[in-house]
Amino acid sequence: MSTAPATPPAGGVRMPAEWEPHEATWIAWPHHEPDWPGKLPPIPWVYTEIVRALAPHERVEILCHSAEVEGDALAKLTAHQVPPGSYRLHLVPSDRVWLRDSGAATVLDAARRAHLVNWRFNGWAKYDNWRRDAQVGAAMARITGLPRHEPARPDNADRVVLEGGAIDVNGAGLLLTTEECLLSRVQERNPGLDREGYERVFRDWLGIRQVIWLGDGCVGDDTHGHVDDIARFVAPDVVVLAYEPDPADANHRSSVDNLARLELAGGRHGSLRVVKLPYPRAVAMDGQRLPASYANFYVANGTVLVPTFNDPNDRVALNAIAGCFPGRQVVGIHAVDLVWGLGTLHCLTQQQARGGA
Repeated sequence: MSTAPATPPAGGVRMPAEWEPHEATWIAWPHHEPDWPGKLPPIPWVYTEIVRALAPHERVEILCHSAEVEGDALAKLTAHQVPPGSYRLHLVPSDRVWLRDSGAATVLDAARRAHLVNWRFNGWAKYDNWRRDAQVGAAMARITGLPRHEPARPDNADRVVLEGGAIDVNGAGLLLTTEECLLSRVQERNPGLDREGYERVFRDWLGIRQVIWLGDGCVGDDTHGHVDDIARFVAPDVVVLAYEPDPADANHRSSVDNLARLELAGGRHGSLRVVKLPYPRAVAMDGQRLPASYANFYVANGTVLVPTFNDPNDRVALNAIAGCFPGRQVVGIHAVDLVWGLGTLHCLTQQQARGGA
């Protein structure tokens, strides 16, 4: 039985933007072969490169499912000469490794003290193997010593089901999400919770004053519409949007609709600037189109990690994102194998925001 409070800290809270200072980045070392059928062996090496890229900028907290997994992580990180003081290994069982969704988010209270907001996780209302992942937030609280909260629904006091990939914030009161993910009856997270109910949850728990509702996510996304594959804040008044101009491509219709929604939200009158990101050409495996998107980048202290796909648009996307983050190194991480797991860099990371003045 959890003893985490279901009410926000007194005085209100704010979820910082991803580009605000981090205490650490959290990941879980890959171990679940069915996430990458037939392709698991290269995936830990991709993770090694991710840690190597993050190490000069911030500490990486790595959850390991078992002692065997912990040994594999240590061996590979050592082989790539990742400085031992730049990461910590923790023995924490997990079902899968997508900490953006199973991990706890950080908010800051009125005194800038950090708290963990731990939504209920239920495997995206799709998969059966989620019960160990549902304990990841509690493990993060034990390791960090930070207070942990379990938000309750405003209509019936049940715990709110939500994944971190379903939302994106600018740190100043705006939030992006999609109707496909939160308001659809498909993979329905919180039956009966309507638009107004979600907006109240975001106001109370994340300090949000305006929610920008986009339509559908990208093709191939098994989460049914996570926003972090299509649209992300890169500044308080700037959004990057994955946009497919080819009418014959399955992502075109939703791209056009989402651009129109962003224009209505502020793009037309200048309060919001929209930067278009291309999609790579379709990436498929065994006849299945995968959710390959440059929008699934991760912003850390001093660097931005961007998934790349052996595509001519890799350079276009890297340059566009570099233009949005002039003070950070922009690093491409090869993600053709990684995306076979139906997620890439943002999906597998969770930032721990830095508290204090």
